[in-house]
Amino acid sequence: MTNDILILSNGPGEVTTWVRPVVKALRQQLGCDRALIRISVILSPCPNATGKEAQIVQSYPEVDRVQGAQHFFGFLLWGKTAENWDWRDRGVVVFLGGDQFFPVVIGSRLGYRTVVYAEWDARWHRWIDRFGVMKPDIIAKAPKKYRHKLKVVGDLMADVAFVGAVGAKHSRPGFSVLCQHKSANASPNHQSPITNPQSPIPNHQSPITNPQSPIPNPQSPIINHQSPITNPQSPIPNPQSPIPNPQSPIPNPQSPIPNPQSSIPNPQSPIEWIGLLPGSKPAKLIQGVPLGLAIAEHIHKARPQTRFVIPVAPTLDLVTLARFADPQENPLIQKLGWGAARLVIRDEADSRDATLIMASGLTVELTTEFPAHDILSQCCLCLTTVGANTAELGSLGVPMIVLLPTQQLDAMRAWDGLPGLFARLPGVGTSNAKLINWLILQQGRLFAWPNIWAKAEIVPEVVGQLKPQDVAQLVLEYLEHPEKLEQMRSRLRAVRGESGAAQKLAQLVQEELTHDK
Repeated sequence: MTNDILILSNGPGEVTTWVRPVVKALRQQLGCDRALIRISVILSPCPNATGKEAQIVQSYPEVDRVQGAQHFFGFLLWGKTAENWDWRDRGVVVFLGGDQFFPVVIGSRLGYRTVVYAEWDARWHRWIDRFGVMKPDIIAKAPKKYRHKLKVVGDLMADVAFVGAVGAKHSRPGFSVLCQHKSANASPNHQSPITNPQSPIPNHQSPITNPQSPIPNPQSPIINHQSPITNPQSPIPNPQSPIPNPQSPIPNPQSPIPNPQSSIPNPQSPIEWIGLLPGSKPAKLIQGVPLGLAIAEHIHKARPQTRFVIPVAPTLDLVTLARFADPQENPLIQKLGWGAARLVIRDEADSRDATLIMASGLTVELTTEFPAHDILSQCCLCLTTVGANTAELGSLGVPMIVLLPTQQLDAMRAWDGLPGLFARLPGVGTSNAKLINWLILQQGRLFAWPNIWAKAEIVPEVVGQLKPQDVAQLVLEYLEHPEKLEQMRSRLRAVRGESGAAQKLAQLVQEELTHDK
């Protein structure tokens, strides 16, 4: 018997941490014969969306069809997709993000059973057939006559650490161990969301471009490791030249990496990894990149064994990221004296094999592997901005320090509800964002998702006119007291549900497929 599974989802966090493990589990549970089981994904609008969600889902080999969020309401209202998809007689609508009312409407129209994953709340109990919930307290809050529909499956985000990177092709030294977990059935995807870093970069929408200067050549901030030619105006030395401080050589990329099976770095390894997650939007990157680099430099001076990695968001190419570390492009660097760096592509055959090199000789690794869960799991600590990053790190049990610099108050515009709408209004959005952010920051509220889940600050949130040396000192205190990192790691695990949710949710879907109409 042929069946359709329609997955409803929305934002970047849901697509990577919910949809990805579930479609893998569904194929493991139901098989890969597309003639019997077809998996479609339809995305709904999300205020935090990057615009690349559909392309990311298309890279999942388990998925057969994807429709982007721009076509959602036409489907919701009229029941037709942009490409006029056909639908089989039997199927299940699976909710993995958005509004829980959507599967009620769509399931009724298609005549399909409905399964909802409920992380914190379960709604529309009367019209939804089954709920897979994260924790038992969600069942306790449901009306008694509907509790039989709810089953604890655990935490979908706890499964992300065990899912190999889809379509990852990193083979460069230094990450060969970290990135060995590949999807067995992953195949090259020609619609990869990773932008070609050699392509020209549009300049008219960049918040950091000097309008008095010509559009910079996207090749200019790149040093080819094979070439002795460097920009004489650049403060960054030729990577072929001797490193200024002989006591602090650039770490050998062949050096050992912690055991990828453990989220706790190998205590025998002389290397400790710190992840830098500056965000993906220009308003955050303009602060996050140079601030993170400056902090890294202070840490490295005190602990030369420390190495740093930036997981590059799929909406960014390497050249664009590098521009936020270029003092000629980012005025905050000269204004605040934060870190500057130059992009170095080490392998002409693979433009993703790249680093940022600072004037001191410090190397910051760049990885375009997405999602970067395998790499992040090996970090003893991460420095991150607010947003979905905090949820992913929390689900991986990776200790973090959340940075909210207020040097540029319009950096945060992703608030929910009316504040978010006012902050994103054309023309007056910048002024509104500054006012709204100032008011929200005065409330003393929690911003990191693990803290919101726990209703307590289990990971530090550092807010204000941040100074790199002060943040670095906080990081050093944690690195010098690993028991504090372990305590944070334990609390992150405790605030989430159990792993294995994807397989249990797939079992619920299978049960609904066999349910009599």
